[in-house]
Amino acid sequence: MNQLSGPIPQEIGKLMSLVHLGFAFNNLSGALPSGICAGGRLQYFNAASNNLIGPLPSSLLSCTSLVRARVERNNLEGDITEMGAHPNLVYIDISSNKLFGKLSHRWGDCYKLTMLRASNNNITGMIPSSIGKLSRLGILDVSSNKLEGHIPPEISNAMMLFNLSLSSNLLQGNIPQEIGLLNNLEYLDLSSNKLVGQIPGSIEHCLKLHFLKLSHNHLNGVIPIELGMLVNLQDLLDLSDNSIDGAIPSLLGGLSALEALNPSHNALSGNIPPSLQSMTSLISMDVSYNRLEGSVPHTRFFEEAPVKWFTHNKKLCGVVEGLPPCDLPASSEHDRKSRAILLAIILVISLAFVTALVTWQCKNKKPKEETATEVQQYKMFTIWNFDGEDVYQKIVDATNNFNNVHCIGSGGNGSVYRPQLPTGELFAVKKIHMMEADEQFNREIQALMHIRHPNIAKLCGYCSAYQGRFLVYEYMDRGSLAESLKGKETAIELDWRRLNIVCDVAHALSYLHHECFAPIVHRDITSGNVLLDLEFKACLSDFGIAKILDVDASNCTSLAGTKGYLAPGKIIYLSWLHT
Repeated sequence: MNQLSGPIPQEIGKLMSLVHLGFAFNNLSGALPSGICAGGRLQYFNAASNNLIGPLPSSLLSCTSLVRARVERNNLEGDITEMGAHPNLVYIDISSNKLFGKLSHRWGDCYKLTMLRASNNNITGMIPSSIGKLSRLGILDVSSNKLEGHIPPEISNAMMLFNLSLSSNLLQGNIPQEIGLLNNLEYLDLSSNKLVGQIPGSIEHCLKLHFLKLSHNHLNGVIPIELGMLVNLQDLLDLSDNSIDGAIPSLLGGLSALEALNPSHNALSGNIPPSLQSMTSLISMDVSYNRLEGSVPHTRFFEEAPVKWFTHNKKLCGVVEGLPPCDLPASSEHDRKSRAILLAIILVISLAFVTALVTWQCKNKKPKEETATEVQQYKMFTIWNFDGEDVYQKIVDATNNFNNVHCIGSGGNGSVYRPQLPTGELFAVKKIHMMEADEQFNREIQALMHIRHPNIAKLCGYCSAYQGRFLVYEYMDRGSLAESLKGKETAIELDWRRLNIVCDVAHALSYLHHECFAPIVHRDITSGNVLLDLEFKACLSDFGIAKILDVDASNCTSLAGTKGYLAPGKIIYLSWLHT
């Protein structure tokens, strides 16, 4: 960085052996030398932050030797449609100029590219689907242009993307469901476009997101509860100026690190959930221009919040200065009598409920044989997005009441079955061998329900009934890693995929130990507990169950894990316990 001014000598373009050229952060003016890459050896070029004008030289547009190029923050003009033939390019920034033209499909052949910034220009056309071929791309910023068309779903193939900014364009259509495959994404800005449809629930898999901005679009539907799973959201969650309706999900209260929440200028209804009191890092929360009503949560944050964050709603009240108080005195004797009658009704209903609950618990403790009908009465079954009762019966039918013919594996604490429902859907059902304490089982289920990670087998549902208990997981087509390692052909097929499998398991363990709602220790990492899908993606399974089994049961050892996979320190410790 110097204080150079004036034009760049055109004679520089005659240097045929030029490899590295940089004069950024000066006051240089005029055009770039036309033959700047005529020698075909230029690798590093940096002319950022000057007052340069004119087009990018044709020799630069087709320069195949380029590795890094920066010309941002100038006044350059010209057509960039011919750019993209740069097989060695790693980093390029042409943002904040007056460039025009289209993004060529040839950009998809820049296989080494890690960053592409072209924001604040006049680029038109569509985002090429070939961008998805850039397996090393980490940053794609083409915001503030005139791009149109749909967001190509193929962009999800650029798995290393951590910064995706497509804001302030003319993009249309839905946000693709495939966006959830970008599990390294930290920064996502799709604001100020013409996007429609609902916010895809698949975004819950973007667990590293700390910035999410979808404002100024035409999005509708409700706020997906899956947003509450993005526990690393810190900088911003902006859904403002859309057509989103429904209630604010209570699960958003789990975003304890979030500093700014803005769902303003929508059609949200209901109240502000009390769970938002748990968002202890909030600095701003704008819910204005909605249809919200009821009391604002009683916390210091809301007490000190400006009233403009809550104006133009249906009927909000409470501690915010400028809002009406919620608890007004009764206006008449009639109101007092009505309140007394209502309280009496609530009291009677509560007593009846408590009596029924106690009676039910007493009946559950009686040791007697239950008929199939009686068992059905006490069954508890949940499968997300399905009718629990219906799916329960279909699973029992599909396994012929858990006949061994349908068993695909077994262990010390359970057997695994493979039912196929009439819809054609396959599940892996693990039937627990023994009955555990209700409190333990329910606590374990609660833990499993909150786990969301692409490398952990997804819990689809569970059943708790007198005749047994079972967990319903997504079915992994290739079975366990142990099975693949046993067969000669399947072991050869693994090849270098083993490295990806190890990485997948490491990601799962890192999530359980450091990113989950509470630390979870697996305690039994074996090849039999690592499942593979058709694409050889690894998912960790069968964790935590050993913790809830009765230690005194005949088929449960005192070790919480598989022999041969235990740390020596654990064996010594357990030996001491049994001495």
